[in-house]
Amino acid sequence: MTEIYLIRHTQAEGNLYRITQGHWDGDVTPLGLKEIDALAERFRGFGIDAVYSSDLYRAVLTARALTKYNDLEVITDERLRELDVGSWEGQFFCNMMYEKPELTERFLTSPWNWKVEGSETLSMVADRAVEAVNELAEKHSGEKIAIVSHGVTIRCLLTRLLGLPLEGEGIAPIVKNTAVCKLICENGEYRADYLNDVSHLGGLPVSDWVQRDGIRHELFDPASDPEYYKKCYRDAWKFAHNGSLSGYSEETYYHAARKHYSACRDSVLKFYSGDQPAGLADFDIERGKHAGYGWISLLYLEPEFRFQGYGIQALGRAIMLYNRLGRKSVRLNVAASNTAAVRFYEKCGFRHLSAEPGSDGPLYLMERFLGRIS
Repeated sequence: MTEIYLIRHTQAEGNLYRITQGHWDGDVTPLGLKEIDALAERFRGFGIDAVYSSDLYRAVLTARALTKYNDLEVITDERLRELDVGSWEGQFFCNMMYEKPELTERFLTSPWNWKVEGSETLSMVADRAVEAVNELAEKHSGEKIAIVSHGVTIRCLLTRLLGLPLEGEGIAPIVKNTAVCKLICENGEYRADYLNDVSHLGGLPVSDWVQRDGIRHELFDPASDPEYYKKCYRDAWKFAHNGSLSGYSEETYYHAARKHYSACRDSVLKFYSGDQPAGLADFDIERGKHAGYGWISLLYLEPEFRFQGYGIQALGRAIMLYNRLGRKSVRLNVAASNTAAVRFYEKCGFRHLSAEPGSDGPLYLMERFLGRIS
C-alpha cells in the first residue's frame, strides 16, 4: 500500500492576473508564499518518504514546503506538468472569453472537447500523469509520498485513478491552491481518503480557480478618443489629490500618452467589462529604459470597478509588458494622500524608494522588482 498526498501548487502570478499559464513559468505571489508556509506546517513531523513535483517553478517551490521538516530533496518529473495550452499560453483569460467565447466556454465546461493550436488534450495529460503516478506508487510501496502538480493535471489524475466523472454529479474537482488530496494505492487500485482539503490555510483567503468576471483590454490610441483619455487622467488626479486639480496639466499628459503609444502600441490600453469601458493604463517604455526599469504613468479604473479585485488584473498588464521587455523592475509615483493606492501597491509587492514634493503634497516613488520574489 502507498499513501499519496497529491497537492496543487501555491497561488502563482497567472492565477492572480488571470493569465492562461499552462507551461508559462511565472513566479508565485506574496499570498502564495504564505500558503507554502502553511503547507509546511501541515506536514511537520508527517514522515514523508519522498517528494515529487512538476518541473515548473510554482510547483517546485510548493514542493519545497514538504522538505522544510523532512530531510528530502524535491525530484522533478515533467510528466506532472500542467496542461500545455499552446497558443493560449500567457494570454489574459478575459480577453480570450471575449474574443473566443465558444472555445473558452468549452474550456471551462467541457475541457475534454477543447483543443487549440499547439495544445495538449486532457487525454494526453492524463496519459503522461497517470504513467508517472503509477510508477511512483509501485516504487514506494509501503511508504508515504507527496506529489505536487497542477489544477487540470490533478483533475485528470482523479478522473482516471478514481473513476470520477468530468460532468454531472460527483465530478472530479479543480482543486484549490495547495489543496491536498490523499489517495491510497493498493494492488494497483486507488481510493481517496479525502479530496481538495485546504484546512491548513486557516484564515488565508481561498479563491476559486477561475472567476468569470474581470476586465479585458484593447490597444488604445489616445488620438482616437482624446476626451476619454483626458477624462480618465483628470479623474485619477482628483481621486489621488482629494478632489484637487492643482498642478494638473491635461494637454501635457495627453501628448505624452500619444508619444507612449507611438513608441509601443501595448503602452496604452483601454479596459472593458464586457463592452462597458472600465478604465485605462498608460506605460512609458522609454522612461527608465537606461536603468532597466519600466514606468507606469497611469493605472485607472472607473469608480464602479474599484475595490473589486480588478486593480491587480490591470497591474498584471504592466508586469507582463515589462517582463517581456526584459526590465528588472517597474516604478510609479503615488500621492502620499492616496492611502488606498499606497496600500494596494504595497500589497502587490511595491516598496518605497523615496518621497519628493508634489504639486499638492508629497509623492512616493515606489518600485516592484520583476524577478522572482521568492
